[in-house]
Amino acid sequence: MSQAAGGYRERYFRAQDCRRLYFRDYGDPLAPTVPVVCLSGLTRNAKDFHILASRLAATRRVVSLDYRGRGRSEHDPDWRNYDAKVILDDVRDLLAAANLHHVVVCGVSFGGILAMALGVAAPTALAGVILDDVGPDLGAAGLERILDYISRDRPQPDWETAVAAMKQTFPTLSLATEAQWRSFTEASYVPGDDGQLHFDFDPALARPLREGRGQQDLWPLFGALRPVPVLLVRGGASDVLSAETVNKMAAVKPDLVHLTIAGVGHVPSLNEPESKSAIDDFLARIDG
Repeated sequence: MSQAAGGYRERYFRAQDCRRLYFRDYGDPLAPTVPVVCLSGLTRNAKDFHILASRLAATRRVVSLDYRGRGRSEHDPDWRNYDAKVILDDVRDLLAAANLHHVVVCGVSFGGILAMALGVAAPTALAGVILDDVGPDLGAAGLERILDYISRDRPQPDWETAVAAMKQTFPTLSLATEAQWRSFTEASYVPGDDGQLHFDFDPALARPLREGRGQQDLWPLFGALRPVPVLLVRGGASDVLSAETVNKMAAVKPDLVHLTIAGVGHVPSLNEPESKSAIDDFLARIDG
């Protein structure tokens, strides 16, 4: 364990199959408030949560994970271990390794699916769930776009070119400044031995998605969250989570708290003013 300059502790743990996995640990481990565990999108990593985690760390512990094959976690030589069920086991191992027993899980996209699955696999661990632009029905166009994007590496010669590529690929993100785009890009690429910038994930993680194209029924997973407080944030321009699906979710779970960030695509950063206010109110209610 080491203390990084960014105000968090850098920590590693071993999954059940001995893969070495990385997570960031913010805030006071002994804070009386409910800890937050941040789970990123499919190819993303702990860096995405730095602004959110740094803000929340003033009053609570916040942990953000690099899944296997992403960021600073070990890559897996067997692509089959990038299956969501294996990643879910890694999340449960994280909870044990970090001594976290009752948490709010903040799940972005794929991370939200894992959060819903924890409602089945570890229901007593959930004090609450924040879902970022994900639900039991996933837009086919959005899934196809994501699969196409992650299926191959797209090297960039320098950071300026990489930033331009991200702006072109994700024009509906709520990133307003050059500094925000640069930070997002630096969380997406890592310098390679060839002098170019490469995606900061193992391209093999796309293979389980290609091999199992049929979408599974996620409604039972969402149904498992009925007794759990849930906040849902949707991007108004999202091609993954539709307004119709949000309405269906609210019908299944009438106490669902949800908001839509107008003009934002997949996914909201959770640093928008509306998101910050909703998250703070949600956590305050859970803290009691």
